[in-house]
Amino acid sequence: MHVALLGATGAVGRTMLQVLAERRLSVDRLTLLASPRSQGRSIRWGGREWACTVAEPGAFRGVDFALFSAGADRSREWGPRAADEGAIVVDNSSAWRMDPQVPLVVPEVNGDAARERPRGIIANPNCSTIQMVVALEAVRRAAGLTRVVATTYQSVSGAGETGRAALRDELLGNRPEESPFARQISGNVIPQIGDFDAEGWTGEERKMINETRKILSLPDLPVAATCVRVPVEVGHSVQVMVETERELSVDEARAALAAFPGVVLEDDAGRYPTPLETAGRDEVFVGRVRRDPFLPRTLHLWVVSDNLRKGAATNAVQIVEELSGA
Repeated sequence: MHVALLGATGAVGRTMLQVLAERRLSVDRLTLLASPRSQGRSIRWGGREWACTVAEPGAFRGVDFALFSAGADRSREWGPRAADEGAIVVDNSSAWRMDPQVPLVVPEVNGDAARERPRGIIANPNCSTIQMVVALEAVRRAAGLTRVVATTYQSVSGAGETGRAALRDELLGNRPEESPFARQISGNVIPQIGDFDAEGWTGEERKMINETRKILSLPDLPVAATCVRVPVEVGHSVQVMVETERELSVDEARAALAAFPGVVLEDDAGRYPTPLETAGRDEVFVGRVRRDPFLPRTLHLWVVSDNLRKGAATNAVQIVEELSGA
């Protein structure tokens, strides 16, 4: 299998290479594409050195799968070109997620959607959306869904390497030269990820609302989200309130979650997942399953996952596995 990786030297790109190796896909050729400043840089993978080059016409000819993690602008520029040259594009940016001709895929939830791709492009959802919809789908199959309200606690690595560097600089008492955050992040939480719209919702919150509906094929599902950046290096947490169509007991919800592919239930006698313990893992961890004391047919869940892995790289590689039969 020939795999191309656009954004090979970024945090998610490096994690994609790691996940490809760990999951032992039959990759015999790599094309590593990066920015001009990384051209010629060598990356060791699969027992040999691979040189990074820049994207140019013809770079995707003969490529089976092209994994993109270089930002929305680069994806808009190169996604259609790569597809025209014969590659199946799996894009990690926001560029194509809401395009009606591009499937938005979480393999455990709607893996079959990846097989219908009119533009030759498959979109990887937003990191927090991925982990939330895995838990939601387990509940939906057990009792249906009528409403979802989420609050996220998102790590600085969700803002890329500059986010991690900004936190480290601040913890050393320095003022970072470059920061993607609206306020100081160390010792703080910031209820803003992305720009605000006219109604007061941030870009990240709109992503969670719209993407959740698309992935679940529930275009009218009421979804609300508050997205918060926290001073954690890796791993996002989401507190989810979910209202179901039918009554679902806590024990039934726990059983549905425990049986669902990709979910690890940690909900016994004070056990619950946190980002520190789940970093480096590919699963979605769920704990603190409880019934709302006032609202009927309403449960609360605590959902944690590594945003660089299941929230980005692993989900993309799973899509490749789904389509390649690996």
